[in-house]
Amino acid sequence: MAAFTHQNLRQSHLFNRLPIPKSNSRPHPTRVRMSLQENAPSLAVVGVTGAVGQEFLSVLADRDFPYRSIKMLASKRSAGQRIAFQDQNYVVEELTADSFDGVDIALFSAGGSISKEFGPLAVDRGTIVVDNSSAFRMDEGVPLVIPEVNPEAMEGIRVGNGKGALIANPNCSTIICLMAATPLHRHSKVVRMVVSTYQAASGAGAAAMRELEQQTHEVLEGKPPTCKIFQRQYAFNLFSHNSSVLPNGYNEEEMKLVKETRKIWNDLDVKVTATCIRVPVMRAHAESVNLQFEKPLDEDTAREILKNAPGVVIIDDRASNNFPTPLEVSNKDDVAVGRIRRDLSQDGNNGLDIFVCGDQIRKGAALNAVQIAELLL
Repeated sequence: MAAFTHQNLRQSHLFNRLPIPKSNSRPHPTRVRMSLQENAPSLAVVGVTGAVGQEFLSVLADRDFPYRSIKMLASKRSAGQRIAFQDQNYVVEELTADSFDGVDIALFSAGGSISKEFGPLAVDRGTIVVDNSSAFRMDEGVPLVIPEVNPEAMEGIRVGNGKGALIANPNCSTIICLMAATPLHRHSKVVRMVVSTYQAASGAGAAAMRELEQQTHEVLEGKPPTCKIFQRQYAFNLFSHNSSVLPNGYNEEEMKLVKETRKIWNDLDVKVTATCIRVPVMRAHAESVNLQFEKPLDEDTAREILKNAPGVVIIDDRASNNFPTPLEVSNKDDVAVGRIRRDLSQDGNNGLDIFVCGDQIRKGAALNAVQIAELLL
């Protein structure tokens, strides 16, 4: 069987063949990598054959994350596949209760049910689990962390202290939103936030990305589109997010943004409302964010704050009508912010509108998880 590399997923899609700006990830050096170290932690990647699992490997390599060993874990169906990572070939192992013996850090992205079953088992064996699912995000005592926003939430959790732990990765739309909103919140305190999201196929996994590409070909060729993932045409269309609609009329994705923002900001009083839409974009989300502040904040000060915020870049050229786009941030680490302007519906400088784009697989998932793991060292 041919080795499956963590680059295959990126390069196999129609829209990724379009010209895109150069990634701001560190270039792959020609020197021998120093990631493999005897005194470094042992790693496991759970769900390694999925979209986020493959991106975990990409980010680990890009950031030279130190490790002494790494396990590639997935379902029984994927067991036996070979994965090339940093000039080594690995065989994917079936995930079992014994998979975490001797593992210091496990990066999980295999769905909530797998996390609920195997996350606590890993913790019992002394493993620190960084979980990308929604399984534990709202559990009291489980830190919900964006490293640039609230690293203090995981204080005291470190590799080498002999204790396992669970740390939750927030939802992708929450991460991308709060990377931009938090620096402004620290300055003038957000009292109300209205978010509209335009979410990419990658948020629904690799199969959704493949179906979007397939549908695009089919529609352009005049054929009926294959609709297995979303049960409707996705190409050249958009629709309300495919998560379940709750009795209050919000869907689960929208309520994640509401609840997770309150937990991450440690502010149960902040008012948040969201509308989440699925759009035919491959791997980067866009979000329109309206902010109401307790204290005035003019747009020039906001630009200066965002200019100095870690993990944020400003693309806000009114003269050229150039603002963030999903394509521009695809395969990049930073979240891009633009359309920074005073909200004319509010008196004075107590409101701002911004537009935010970020790579859903990278900062919205894998990069954030690896950054959390870096704080464990």
